[in-house]
Amino acid sequence: MNKNISQSFSRLLMVCLVSLMCINLASAAAVKGPAPNFTLKSMSGKNLKLSEMTGNVVLINFWASWCGPCREEIPYLNALHKKYAPLGFTVLGVNVEEQMDGARGFLGNVPVDFPILLDNTNKVSKQYKVVAMPTTVVIDRDGNMRYLHEGYKPGDEKKYRQMVKKLVRE
Repeated sequence: MNKNISQSFSRLLMVCLVSLMCINLASAAAVKGPAPNFTLKSMSGKNLKLSEMTGNVVLINFWASWCGPCREEIPYLNALHKKYAPLGFTVLGVNVEEQMDGARGFLGNVPVDFPILLDNTNKVSKQYKVVAMPTTVVIDRDGNMRYLHEGYKPGDEKKYRQMVKKLVRE
């Protein structure tokens, strides 16, 4: 009997956690304030410092290879990067996995033109209070956070495009 109660409680807890994650997946908001600065190593081995990107519009996307919505979103982010890079825009993909095997495998099949940064200790993810995968933050040319979007569903890329178009014109 105790085993059945324990299993039922575990299932209920899992349903609650999944429900909370789904609620987060639908949220997007305007945010204000300076973007926390960070330095991360890229997959190419070079360090990248966010403050060195001041003057550009930057979209930071926190992702993981095990995250289905992340995998679906990456090609759209790459297309956005290619289209608006000449206007002073870049995407930074921040992979949050401890081990890079999954990310390397995924990117071997779905190559991207933007930098992939490694946050294997989740230090930067904590600075940005990432609670859902993927999480996207858009930063203006002055280094201020302007938009935060948690999760991904088809059509969200249109919102990103609108945000980026607005900010590159400012």
